[in-house]
Amino acid sequence: CTVLEGAAAAVLVDGGGLDALTSPEGRLLLRRRFIDGLPTVITPHAGEAARLAAPLALPTDDPAQLALLLSQAYGVIAMVKGPVTYISDGETIVRMSDGTSALAKAGTGDVLAGMAAALLAQGLAPVDACVLASALHARAAAKRLTSICVTAEDVVAAIPEAIASLS
Repeated sequence: CTVLEGAAAAVLVDGGGLDALTSPEGRLLLRRRFIDGLPTVITPHAGEAARLAAPLALPTDDPAQLALLLSQAYGVIAMVKGPVTYISDGETIVRMSDGTSALAKAGTGDVLAGMAAALLAQGLAPVDACVLASALHARAAAKRLTSICVTAEDVVAAIPEAIASLS
């Protein structure tokens, strides 16, 4: 929560940091950031999204709707990671379905979160950063080995090639 309180820039919260957002203090900090116009991106997988939804009794059966509801409830841009990734700013939902089973490996969600954070740090709008990160992440996974053999490290190694493929 200290980062959320002190950062005067876009912040991305992933993994264990998401649990802090469910507390009253975490929700208050997110509300302040929202009011101040400071974007916060959250990148939960399905289990983490369910934990974020629980204190607010949000339904979790539809991941697209869950992304929208989390965004609205917490005042964030929500990127709910999964076989299909859903990104919402509270008004729109973007469906990213380019991923493959290669991305169902430990650490690949961390790679996606890192890519989105890097794009945010370069000044991209939050939804644009999430969409581009998701597209590049899927391309990077497709460039390496097979869906059985690929690791998070393989995805990282293929990011430059995925970026080059856009031009």
